[in-house]
Amino acid sequence: MGWFLCSGKSKKKAKKDQDKKSDDQIPSNTEKLKTNSSFDVKKEGPKDGGSGHIAAHTFTFRELATATKNFRADCLLGEGGFGRVYKGRLESTNQIVAIKQLDRNGLQGNREFLVEVLMLSLLHHPNLVNLIGYCADGDQRLLVYEYMPLGSLEDHLHDLPPDKRRLDWNTRMKIAAGAAKGLEYLHDKANPPVIYRDLKCSNILLDEGYHPKLSDFGLAKLGPVGDKTHVSTRVMGTYGYCAPEYAMTGQLTLKSDVYSFGVVLLEIITGRKAIDNSRAAGEHNLVAWARPLFKDRRKFSQMADPMLQGQYPARGLYQALAVAAMCVQEQPNMRPLIADVVTALTYLASQKYDPETQPVQRPSSASSTPRMRREQR
Repeated sequence: MGWFLCSGKSKKKAKKDQDKKSDDQIPSNTEKLKTNSSFDVKKEGPKDGGSGHIAAHTFTFRELATATKNFRADCLLGEGGFGRVYKGRLESTNQIVAIKQLDRNGLQGNREFLVEVLMLSLLHHPNLVNLIGYCADGDQRLLVYEYMPLGSLEDHLHDLPPDKRRLDWNTRMKIAAGAAKGLEYLHDKANPPVIYRDLKCSNILLDEGYHPKLSDFGLAKLGPVGDKTHVSTRVMGTYGYCAPEYAMTGQLTLKSDVYSFGVVLLEIITGRKAIDNSRAAGEHNLVAWARPLFKDRRKFSQMADPMLQGQYPARGLYQALAVAAMCVQEQPNMRPLIADVVTALTYLASQKYDPETQPVQRPSSASSTPRMRREQR
């Protein structure tokens, strides 16, 4: 999934508990997955059982090997730095699932595996992928998720084959609003708040009807509490999505996620990749390319994905670009709160565009956007 280490060295196991800048106090072995957790989540519907117990089911390696026909090649859904993801069917329930088999020599280690199990066992929201269970037999590490039939947002935005349906404007705004709601849950409903830290198009999975769900929580961290303004940690994430202040200092805040969301929103609007070295000089980095265009409303139409073929509302384009521009501000305290991003995008998603009755017209002036609070979180 393209993880990278921006700076710093991996901490030795013996020093994990002593390092003041170590990652959150996550259990250090798989046995602790069966213990109670002090992590508390504010109730968000009936799925939040109010219990601190780990709810994920424990699978044997044999069960998951059977589900994937011994990890047969034709069951492979995709692969990345973490390992491979297979489509499978659980014999016990006949349920179709996605099974992520972590590469024992890959970038995602035991710690990230534990974080993912803990986070997704305790956090539940319609816009977060559902973790069904895990396997920790010997040195095998596998995660079992609900199957998301439409793949990732990246699959629908970039490098599309000629016969694949292009996302229309209404679907793009629906996905953007849903992804923002998932992030809002992590920031505002979880207690303590959770910093996702790896928001990108490949981590936004799509269910039937293009319903988005955030996935891959191996890099997630508990956010600052009390009078603390940030969490200090080694810098990890994906190049092109990493907030500049986090990349430079290792100081992680909720606003780091807001920056990453802004990059994703730009991808949704423009159809461009966060980093694309195949483009002309000056256009490799999406945010760097977009920033000067944000200053001239006459160039906003140039930022719309050509695949939309002009079928988008001019006002909606202006407003969506304004939200993205605020999210990718270099100064974190100038970025909006994710709750305000949700408000703006929910509004945009509700304004359905019909190319039959709303032909595209070149806008003559920029439209206003819902005012957003910019308090430091």
